Amino acid sequence: MPRKHLTAKQFEFLHFLRRSVQQNHGVWPTYREITEYFDYRSPNSVTQNLQALARKGYLTRHGDQYALVDDRVAPLGIPVMGTITAGGLQEAVEENLGTITLETLFPNLHRIFALRVRGQSMQGADIHDGDYVLLVDDDIPQGGIGAVLYEGETTLKRVFMDDGGGLRLEPCNEEYEAIRITPDVFEEVTVLGRYVGHVNRSGIHRRSTTAYAKAA
Repeated sequence: MPRKHLTAKQFEFLHFLRRSVQQNHGVWPTYREITEYFDYRSPNSVTQNLQALARKGYLTRHGDQYALVDDRVAPLGIPVMGTITAGGLQEAVEENLGTITLETLFPNLHRIFALRVRGQSMQGADIHDGDYVLLVDDDIPQGGIGAVLYEGETTLKRVFMDDGGGLRLEPCNEEYEAIRITPDVFEEVTVLGRYVGHVNRSGIHRRSTTAYAKAA
């Protein structure tokens, strides 16, 4: 069965399974352990993820039992093969220093989700149409980039709290206008997530210092 692409959540689920099996000498985590780790509301979410990984060729299934298919599992990380000097020449010494994984880049990986971007209002932050923004379930700091829900519509913008108690949602593209939300309807705004990075064809990009701006 050819391997199919995994979603970010499926990748993390698979990564958790492989790590748990390795650390526990081949013993699989229980449904309860998986449910508690991912904070699922029901064990049904565990079953759905297992079934999805089996359909995509990453697990085999025999009745209610699942097993990892090692030769079809996406790499869990990039091996760190040693150190290299950025100064003068130094003798090359190869050593195993572990791996760089998504968890290395995003410590709160279990709380991160992705949304696909439509439009170019954030191109000044290097976020373009078709990119996938990575958001964490967290508050957005003053001047930070995040996704908000207002009157049934969503948008990705820099978020500023005005002195009067309202919100100002600013684009990173001069061709777009800021969205102003008055204090009397402030409670109708829902924060969907804080921007922590984005993914496109060139790779995974973590939030840089330019993702935050000083309050105007």
